[in-house]
Amino acid sequence: MNQVIKKRIEDINNGIVPEGYKQTPFGIFPCDWEADKKLKDLGTFDKGKGLPGDKMCEYGVPCIGYGDIYMKYNYHFEKAQNFVDEETANESQPIEKGTLLFTGTGETAEEIGKCVCYNGDETIYAGGDIILFNSKDVSPLFLAYQQYQDFSLKKKATYGQGHSVVHIQRGELGKLYTAFPQDKTEQGKIAEILMKWDEMVEFQEQYIQKLELRKKAIMKKLLTPQDGWKNRKLGDVCKIKTGRLDANAMVENGEYPFFTCSKEIFSIDKYSFDCEALLMAGNGDIGDIKYYNGKFDAYQRTYVLSDFSFNIKYVMYYLLFNFDKDVMKGMQKSSMPYIKLELLQKADIYYNEGAIDKTVEVLEKVDEEISLQKEKLEKIKIQRKAMQQYLLTGIVRVR
Repeated sequence: MNQVIKKRIEDINNGIVPEGYKQTPFGIFPCDWEADKKLKDLGTFDKGKGLPGDKMCEYGVPCIGYGDIYMKYNYHFEKAQNFVDEETANESQPIEKGTLLFTGTGETAEEIGKCVCYNGDETIYAGGDIILFNSKDVSPLFLAYQQYQDFSLKKKATYGQGHSVVHIQRGELGKLYTAFPQDKTEQGKIAEILMKWDEMVEFQEQYIQKLELRKKAIMKKLLTPQDGWKNRKLGDVCKIKTGRLDANAMVENGEYPFFTCSKEIFSIDKYSFDCEALLMAGNGDIGDIKYYNGKFDAYQRTYVLSDFSFNIKYVMYYLLFNFDKDVMKGMQKSSMPYIKLELLQKADIYYNEGAIDKTVEVLEKVDEEISLQKEKLEKIKIQRKAMQQYLLTGIVRVR
């Protein structure tokens, strides 16, 4: 980053308007940018319709429901991931390339009005609770990215109505501030650069997914019990405790038992440990296992496995791979399913005695690579976020 841009950023952070820039009610932008129009001044709104969830299928006419916007897309998308039959599609709203789609409902004011731009070439159909917008003169991709700027997010949050379900109307969306270069070529280049960063993020995420699949394949090869393998019970190779219950909880055999009645579930009491241990969720995300070595607090619904007479890392990997089929089959059924302490103690740990350390070594190397790639992904996301901020406010100019 050159010194001119650094100085510009420093000035803006200190509330100083750099030469060639102007102060607006919602930020500092270049003087040659349009910054006095609202979204309603730039195009027309419409509404999606139809597409009930029970009509969605894996093939047919491409479509998008409002839940897809929350769960499957960010900024833009080229291909729909849901489909309906022709009869259902004919009762819905067709959209074309360049349409912005806003969610009309959400769980919180902060997430209301999430926006994506449809950038594909075929006609698709938009369901109910989706507000549609078509821009006349400004790049729709540019506007879609701008919807993730703080000034847009905060303004949308103030327009949300409701409590358990929050709504926003197209009239409120039309009041959103906009700021954009008047040169459409510059708008397009900004969107193009950000799309390249999106591709970098997506590529890195896909690479991590491939590493995770590779790890599962290696675990299957190394941790599937074979003829001649020995086995021990989990309760024989470590101590198993739970995070502390409330002061009135019963104590059995010196250990805190695991309860599921509402009194214990909502207790926030905890128990402090300082040791090498595995932490396992007893209910909720049952089977979620983390390795710790040092000080930590465990809450009541967490099992703490410590004082191992066996390779702790091998036990961790074995349980991660075999937990579902070896332990979950004995899961207690209730409104809050859980694993009882005695069941966990009886879980089998199978092992090839001569290959324990090598198995751990191989899997630790795989985990190290996954961790490095996740760190790289986070750095890319941070850089991308900064670039989005600089480009969409004109701090960094493109020609």
